[in-house]
Amino acid sequence: MQRGRLVVGLGAICALLLSGCGTAERAPRAELPPPPPGLSAFYEQEVDWGSCQGYGGSDQRLPPNTECARVNVPVDYARPDGPTAQIALSRIPATGDKIGSLLLNPGGPGVSGLSTVAIGNGTQVAANFDRVGFDPRGVGASLPAIECLTAAQADAERAEPPTDNTPAGIAEAEADNREYAQRCVERTGAELLAHVGTREVIQDMDVLRAALGDAKLSYLGYSYGSRLGAAYAEKYPQNVRAMVLDGAVDASQDPVQESLRQAAGFQGVFDAYAADCATRPDCPLGTDPAQAVARFRELVDPLMTAPAATTDPRGLSYNDAITGVQQALYSEQFWPQLTQGLTELREGEGDTLLELADSYLNRRPDGTYSNTQDAFNAIRCVDDPRVTDPAVAARQDAEYRMAAPFLDDGKGTGAAPLELCASWPVPNTSTPHRISAPGLPTTVVVSTTGDPATPYQAGVDLAEQLGAALITFRGNGHTAAFVAGDRCLDSAVVDYLVGLAAPEPGLIC
Repeated sequence: MQRGRLVVGLGAICALLLSGCGTAERAPRAELPPPPPGLSAFYEQEVDWGSCQGYGGSDQRLPPNTECARVNVPVDYARPDGPTAQIALSRIPATGDKIGSLLLNPGGPGVSGLSTVAIGNGTQVAANFDRVGFDPRGVGASLPAIECLTAAQADAERAEPPTDNTPAGIAEAEADNREYAQRCVERTGAELLAHVGTREVIQDMDVLRAALGDAKLSYLGYSYGSRLGAAYAEKYPQNVRAMVLDGAVDASQDPVQESLRQAAGFQGVFDAYAADCATRPDCPLGTDPAQAVARFRELVDPLMTAPAATTDPRGLSYNDAITGVQQALYSEQFWPQLTQGLTELREGEGDTLLELADSYLNRRPDGTYSNTQDAFNAIRCVDDPRVTDPAVAARQDAEYRMAAPFLDDGKGTGAAPLELCASWPVPNTSTPHRISAPGLPTTVVVSTTGDPATPYQAGVDLAEQLGAALITFRGNGHTAAFVAGDRCLDSAVVDYLVGLAAPEPGLIC
């Protein structure tokens, strides 16, 4: 069974060629702020940049001029003399008059950030900033890494058919969750699992700021990276220079609210795709958008009992078909591939959807996986309160099916299993709340009207909490700055990051 959906766009970051953006405002030459008590050794360490060879395979996706390093942080900030972790960094140095470092995070949680150094190529961002990507603790090339399933176990889990929400099916699903959690403890250790959440990562970010030599942080975070940015702004408002949060997560939402908003977001983008597809006579969902959900279910429902044929011996399972479709809904650039995949499925074949699912789940050509999915689960379970009431789980399941009928497998019964986090072996360390950051300088939130994973209203709400400038991007897709290729948006973001020029009020791109 699948345990959750990433609330992050996994599409490639586009490199744009933009003209200069005005006068750069340099970071103050003042000394760095003093480190918190007991943490001097971490804050004052020097970063030893070198080759990216061996950084979790990420070196194959990094530009040739990228440097890499690791920075030490305490596993538990309450015990700085205890075990340590190493945060993996990547850097492309500024090509011109340097303002400072721009810390970058692509979201997830659980996604490697090393390849984000390509963001802003050809712009004043590249000229004026060292662009620095990082793998949050436990993720990617950071050490130690979160590990739960072997590759064989992950493949087997993906192949499982969905369970019925009968008493027996619910018991089976909850037993699977307990088994998964136990595997995480055995392979990762409870101490690290207890300290991989947003609470710790934002403290790591402040260590990185100091180790990089910046008195104040300049930051660009996508999706879950916006949650990191908002939490950092709340804890360290005096340490923020500039902050852009794109594909915003509203930290005041509880997990149930967030999942239902996301379900509605995916349904909205599915409907947009179906309407676009219906303009073509060969659309696999037909030419009537009102019938698209029914036609889609006719294509995917048979996979619950038998996989579709693929050139890969695994075949296309029901879970992988749904995962592949959701991957394609993250960006309009994947819609032609989605049409191809659904057309193949109509003929009983599943190669394209399997390829999309493998991309979403970070399965490599050699059959191994990155630890993205295991890290996603571990971080999510310490970041959010758990749903432990069966009545709440049942209500959430019923409302999710209504919000996203294209994802309704027809197995709803008025009951539902408790999700994975209800069985998690360590407590959650964050709770939903409105962000309060007195003294925070002007920040920027970018929100896309047709974002399936972090719906538009979440960005509106986060901007209000932060007192941030809101840029609305009209389109379908998850995240937009330096991704959608929109000059209006990218120019505004560059002007802000470089010169601290706030976007015009109510900017729509």
